[in-house]
This record gives sequence, C-alpha cells and structure tokens, in this order.
Amino acid sequence: MSVIDYQKIFHHIVAGFKDDDDCGKVATYIPELANVDPKKLGIHLTTVENNHFCFGDSNEKFSIQSISKVLSLTLALKVVGEEVWDRVGVEPSGSAFNSLVQLEYEKGIPRNPMINAGAIVICDFLLSCLDNPKYELLEFIRKISGIASIDYSVKVAESEVQTGFRNYSLANLMKGFGNIDNDIEAVMDLYFHLCSIEMSCKELAQAFLFLAADGINPIINETVISPGRTKRVNAIMQMCGFYDEAGEFAFRVGLPGKSGVGGGIVAVHPGKYCIAVWSPKLNKNGNSYRGMRVLEELTTKTQLSIF
Repeated sequence: MSVIDYQKIFHHIVAGFKDDDDCGKVATYIPELANVDPKKLGIHLTTVENNHFCFGDSNEKFSIQSISKVLSLTLALKVVGEEVWDRVGVEPSGSAFNSLVQLEYEKGIPRNPMINAGAIVICDFLLSCLDNPKYELLEFIRKISGIASIDYSVKVAESEVQTGFRNYSLANLMKGFGNIDNDIEAVMDLYFHLCSIEMSCKELAQAFLFLAADGINPIINETVISPGRTKRVNAIMQMCGFYDEAGEFAFRVGLPGKSGVGGGIVAVHPGKYCIAVWSPKLNKNGNSYRGMRVLEELTTKTQLSIF
C-alpha cells in the first residue's frame, strides 16, 4: 500500500482556495479573540506511526476554546468513570451551544459534554474529585501529550470572565436543578481556564493522537484511556463536536472531530492519524470556515474517512 503524501495534498488544497473561501468573521464576543490575525492558517497531521506533515502557521499557539472540552471529558472519565453519564447526556443538542431554553426544558441535564452546560458539569465533577483541579487538569494534558509547555492564557481567561454572563446563567440554572455541587465561582473559574488553553496545531495533533490509537498516545507510549472509552469519546465528537453543524461535518468530512471559536478544529481518523487545522475566520455556526474546507478536501482527495 502506497504512503499518502499529505504534505503535497495540503499544498494542493490551499493553492486551490479562492477569495470566497476566506469568508466568515473572527469571534469578537470574547474580546481577546478579536485581536487574532484573521489571515492565519495552520495545518498539522500526525500519524500513529509518528510521521508529521504540516503547512503554514502550524507551530503558532492559539486559543483552543471548546476543543479543550474533549480533554476535560477524558480526565473526568478517568477519575469519575461512568458516573459522568448520570449528569450529562450523549445526544446532539439540536440548539445553540449556550442554550438556556433546552437546559430548562430538560431539568438541568445538559444534552452532551461538548456544549457549554455539559462542559461546566464536567468541571464540577473535576472540582469534586481533584485536590487542585486547575493544576491537575493542565498537568494531565501535558502528560498525555508529552508537551510540558502547554498552558492557560491569563488574558483569554480574564476576557472569558468579562463576557461570561450567559455561562454563569447556565451554571446557576443547573445549580437550581441540583446538577452543580460546588461553588459557582470555583466551577466557572475552572471552566474559563479550560477554554483559555493555548496550543499549536502540532501540539493539538499530538495531544489528541490517543483517540486514533485505541487510547494510547503512540508517540510517548502513554495509555490515556481504555479502548472502550476511546470509542465513546470519538462517538461523542462525531455527533456533537461542531455545534449546530455536526451533521454537516459528518456528511462532508466523515471523521470524528471538535471545533472551537478560536478557529481551531481537531479531527481523528482512528487507526491512522490526528489532524489539527487553525484558521480564525468562523462561519455562521461558529466553526472555522477554511478549517472545514481543508478537512473536506483532505478526505475527498484521499478517499478515506470512517464511512
């Protein structure tokens, strides 16, 4: 079987972009994200055999935002186990990622851990189970990726707090339904820091590689979670990883993945590779416009997806 030249494919994809492939807007509702250069584009693919292929700004750190929800869920599954699913569902939301209406209707149980309410409940779990959750979460991500330089962005975390009124509302509503155990301020501090984590495309591809290798990061030979839980995390990303565009992503790309409003997308091809793409301009659903296009073109040109 011939080896795929992903490097060449990336150059062909980007060379084929037209002006109308660079539409969308940088997220501004979190003030610090508005300062990002909208023309950035980074791509990094890491195979399970530890081969690397990159393009553009793949080594530049950016705010991974909701992509980090996959990592907090992974840690919660390690320290809490299946109890997580008693307080968070696994269904696509069908409404906005920060919807209060759906949360009210479903009595404070978030549809899944990839929407804001679900990630807030995961943070509540971690706060209950860890001695120093903010530190231990970061150390967990550093350990499973083998990258000691991963860190929170103080500026982004502060910016999240300044505009986090709706997220506070979600937490208080769930507290009212008995689905938040800890102090709201402590839960939200962990949540805002979770969203502020900065990583490059290269670091993201390496950190998420365990999801392509049955729960083991082959680069550092570190077991992260069991194969069964790896399957479940990938399934949740497939169904719930792209806000109101998860079905469209599955239809066009055909890989499990997770996006963030910082313009990043991570996608996993189980048994083969993990890829991270960063392009800050977002479409109307809050997903990277060019990131979506890159991944669609990649699986189209290689004719390889999970389907």
